[in-house]
Amino acid sequence: MRPLEGVKVLDLGNMLMAPYAAQWLGDLGADVIKVEPPEGDTTRRIGPRAEPDMASIFLGLNRNKRSVVLDLKTPQGREALLALAARSDILLHNNRPQKMTALGLGPEALLACNPRLVYACLHGFGEAGPYGGKPAYDDIIQGLCGLADLTGQRTGAPGYLPTVAADKTSGLMAAVAILAALSQRDRTGRGSYVELPMFEAMVAYTAIEHLYGRQFEPALGRAAYPRVMTPERRPCATVDGYICAMPYTDRHWASLFEAAGRPELARDPRFAGIAARTEHIGELYAILGEILLTRSTAEWLQTLERLEVPCAPVKSLDDLIDDPHLKAVGFFTVLEADAGPALRFAGVPALFDGARPPVTRPPRLGEHTREVLVEAGLSAEQLSALLDGAARAGPRR
Repeated sequence: MRPLEGVKVLDLGNMLMAPYAAQWLGDLGADVIKVEPPEGDTTRRIGPRAEPDMASIFLGLNRNKRSVVLDLKTPQGREALLALAARSDILLHNNRPQKMTALGLGPEALLACNPRLVYACLHGFGEAGPYGGKPAYDDIIQGLCGLADLTGQRTGAPGYLPTVAADKTSGLMAAVAILAALSQRDRTGRGSYVELPMFEAMVAYTAIEHLYGRQFEPALGRAAYPRVMTPERRPCATVDGYICAMPYTDRHWASLFEAAGRPELARDPRFAGIAARTEHIGELYAILGEILLTRSTAEWLQTLERLEVPCAPVKSLDDLIDDPHLKAVGFFTVLEADAGPALRFAGVPALFDGARPPVTRPPRLGEHTREVLVEAGLSAEQLSALLDGAARAGPRR
């Protein structure tokens, strides 16, 4: 029994943020119905694929779901969605609010259809502000929220993190907010409208450590956490490769200096205590780099583990597929495909009573349209008209 068994979710999301939030709900046991337009989610065509409309980015975001094709620009499509919403617990999307309202599918209309519904809108900017309604993508939000500037302070030019950090982080925050609203619904019997804007979410995310001196008014320093801002904070070169080392406590540093034959550094006032080390972090990490360059990666891993200093080798994503720890905990799941190569999925990281939730194959476009609409109570005539119309329209590319 997974935590969200019995919860029904309508995922109207496209691309990354909302589908990722919905995938988490599906991983936790919810019945997630992915509602797609005739052309399907854009990510169905991004990345390598073994069959049409099943590209790698789509596979990474849409496991543990069923797919229904509805053209919400048609009266029949909207009628079918309302029938689904009437029997659902959660509806989420990442369309601009104005678009959904224009279709007659805004929160007021859906909550009138089902007062117990949790209606979640994941979009770029809060509706009450001057940016409300503007389109937003991960790169735009990374630029606005301070992350690109922080990268520039380290490297000399603004840059993006090499991952869609804003989409994924905002999707996780949205899943948390949706579950909180669902808990409130279960106590009060009333649904609600949840708004999760990427911009505000990522400013909150970035500000946790980087607000720093601007946490105070008047300011007690600039905004940026020095330890993570120094260019010296990076995997360090060894004689034969690279290593990640994270001495943090007084004992960690003292034992490392002793093992490196430089015990006098433990008495250096610049490094006496975490406050002083933070102030002189660039100098300290430069010294750490000099120390680690004197031995091989294997030698340092052995030494640092003996000293109980956190450390690890640098691994690639290719390395992780055969990582001994991930193998031992059964993290990756490989599912046989009907045709072509098998599919590998990263597992659900949360365990419940020691068990990892299962992973099911992401759905083919419209694979479950008929069964889901029958469950929603559509008549044979409604179903026939809807499916015939979709067949005539065909997929749009």
